[in-house]
Amino acid sequence: MPKGFFNVPYPKNEPIKDYAPGSKERAELQKAIEEMRSKEVDAAMIIDGKEVRSGNTVEMHPPHDIHHKLGVYHKGSADHLNQAIEAAMNAKPAWEDLSWEHRASIFLRAAELLAGPYRAKINAATMIGQSKNAFQAEIDSACELIDFLRFNVYYMTEIYKEQPESSKGIWNRLEWRPLEGFIFALTPFNFTAIAGNLPTSPAMMGNTVVWKPSNTQIYAARVLMEVFQKAGLPDGVINLVYVSGPVAGEVLFQHPDFAGIHFTGSTEVFQNIWKSIGTNIHKFKAYPRIVGETGGKDFVMAHPTADVPSLITALTRGAFEYQGQKCSAASRAYIPKSLWPAVKEGMKRDIESIKVGPTEDFGNFFNAVIDKTSFTKLSAAIDKIKEDKDADIVIGGEYDMSKGYFIYPTVAQAHDPHYWTMEEELFGPILTVYVYDDEKYEETLDILDSTSMYALTGAIFAEDRYVIDKTARRLRNCAGNFYINDKPTGAVVGQQPFGGARGSGTNDKAGAKINLLRWVSPRTIKETFVPPTDYRYPFLGEE
Repeated sequence: MPKGFFNVPYPKNEPIKDYAPGSKERAELQKAIEEMRSKEVDAAMIIDGKEVRSGNTVEMHPPHDIHHKLGVYHKGSADHLNQAIEAAMNAKPAWEDLSWEHRASIFLRAAELLAGPYRAKINAATMIGQSKNAFQAEIDSACELIDFLRFNVYYMTEIYKEQPESSKGIWNRLEWRPLEGFIFALTPFNFTAIAGNLPTSPAMMGNTVVWKPSNTQIYAARVLMEVFQKAGLPDGVINLVYVSGPVAGEVLFQHPDFAGIHFTGSTEVFQNIWKSIGTNIHKFKAYPRIVGETGGKDFVMAHPTADVPSLITALTRGAFEYQGQKCSAASRAYIPKSLWPAVKEGMKRDIESIKVGPTEDFGNFFNAVIDKTSFTKLSAAIDKIKEDKDADIVIGGEYDMSKGYFIYPTVAQAHDPHYWTMEEELFGPILTVYVYDDEKYEETLDILDSTSMYALTGAIFAEDRYVIDKTARRLRNCAGNFYINDKPTGAVVGQQPFGGARGSGTNDKAGAKINLLRWVSPRTIKETFVPPTDYRYPFLGEE
């Protein structure tokens, strides 16, 4: 067959649509929302390209409209997971032998489908099922996932181009093989883009995948699978299953062909997964790749020279966009005493102007948290803060579950820098502020560094360049994504590869070549054109 050294289209970040009143995209999105809400779906698993229904159904409801039924999904069993593994292993030989440019074409086509005919549908599904407003859905389920697909194809070619030097008479080659076995992708509720990236990035490199999305993201996950199939993904390459965590663990971590896990979720779950893999390490054909991005207790550190209006906006957006349910959301802030009155007043003004309600009303900046479990945890946290002497609610503190899981934007002031909400991840719209004496900036940096087990994102605000330089160096291990005079959220594929260390994960940087390298196993090939025919070396000769 014809050959060539092919250049893929150079990736550029997908432009963000603004959904302004009267715009074409706004009308298309509103129509998609109306159509999707008018129908109840019967969400099947997709195993070997076929719809599989267990009959054990679970209802789905919008988090902001809990009395409206979206449909059901079919909960899977260990048998279904084993079927998915078998399908992945059967599909593997043909998929890994397929020329890389054809794998690239499938995922580039998926990106174009999301950018065009499926844009309104995937955004609507994310808005309805995960309670994201139109802008948050656009930057996530459309733009970021499109970027993941396009940039990862480009990074794949960059990996394949990396080749060793060759000396005279020898040709050295480096072959980038997919892993031996199947990959398990375990994806979260909060980003549809992550749900799409975690199974596709290993698949792009020639692996086959079993994909378990969060139960609270299934409504949009099924649309992603529809896009992948429409793009021409062969049957069995990615298999979508709705099994419980315990069932997944029992099957996966006993299977000899388990080759790796691509994970985003809680630190506790990831640590248990790692432990299970270690316990069963002797059962696997090879050492599994473990790639995970987990929790965060992301910070904003303000210096007395910080620009107050910029700081206020960063805190409001960083803490409360998507109800604080981003791994990167600002959840603790250190504010100097000299700036605190103005910062508190500015945040109070911002928060009082925020409209709260369902995503279908485009005037609502703020929507519901994901489910009842989250609502119960967050409302209990607010009640505890109200009762404690070591902290006060200074803004917000309300919640309401009559129509949906609404936790209103809340700011607490901790009088102790080690107060529990300064240390523990809450994953919701609760920002805790510690006010420090201006002259204790250095001491407060030490407190910040030692307070949390996490190291995902963080931001500093200062106008003094010497302070910025010194602080960035001092906090080098506190965040895998570090921001100067900006909120600690909003990483863009190709610009700020995302991931953290310490208790926040393996820092394998989604949206970068680093991540794709984890899904291949290199083989060095040395070819000698004229091999020697005598075992003796010249040094053995007589004088």
